Amino acid sequence: MKRFNERTVVVTGGGGGIGAALCRGFATQGARVAVLDRAKGPADAVAEALTADGYRALAVAADITDRSSVDAALEQVTAELGPTDVLVNNAGWDLFAPFLETKPDDWARLIDINLVGALNMHHAVLPGMVERGSGRIVNIASDAARVGSSGESVYAACKAGIVAFSKTLAREHSRHGITFNVVCPGPTDTALLASVTDAAPNPEKLREAFRRSIPMGRIAQPEDLIGAVLFFGSDDASFVTGQVLSVSGGLTMAG
Repeated sequence: MKRFNERTVVVTGGGGGIGAALCRGFATQGARVAVLDRAKGPADAVAEALTADGYRALAVAADITDRSSVDAALEQVTAELGPTDVLVNNAGWDLFAPFLETKPDDWARLIDINLVGALNMHHAVLPGMVERGSGRIVNIASDAARVGSSGESVYAACKAGIVAFSKTLAREHSRHGITFNVVCPGPTDTALLASVTDAAPNPEKLREAFRRSIPMGRIAQPEDLIGAVLFFGSDDASFVTGQVLSVSGGLTMAG
């Protein structure tokens, strides 16, 4: 039996690089996958590819910073796939700039997407999980949350907040059979990373700097995240909660 048979998995930012990889990972293990993304086109593409391969997938347009949009999206998921058994908060956005070069409008957008969006998703799915006495929530943070990262001050603050928030909810809801765990990627080969390197005066030099910072000698691929996220979302991790795992090729080795 596959690990996620008869389970509904919601992945935010499901149309992007990491999100698409996670959606496929869950689908291949039997899950009914809801591909949530603000951009309907990429979500449709992921869901259609999975459906073409014989998996159950649903694309849903949702702005996680808007609670009414979140509620409407989850109503659709419940109606078509069933109640959420596993939530993966993967959607995110970053702005690479020294703090003094950023503005309050930048902070607001970073906080809305990386922190408030995840709060909205938790607040929407948790009542049902509490009622059913089970659930898995996996939050995608960043190694920037663990050790800081130059040029990512507000993003790092948001992701550090996600770590503390996850640990707190793990304490509040352990008696309800719900687990909360965090996966922290390092530099990953996504469109976001490409936008940063391509904007640099010497893109390949910057990419090489990223590579040199990673002990394993390469930038992560989205597929590198699948194993850790599926573990935390599965019954194999039923006695694991409030934990933080870096999947970054050894970039950080925090205890």
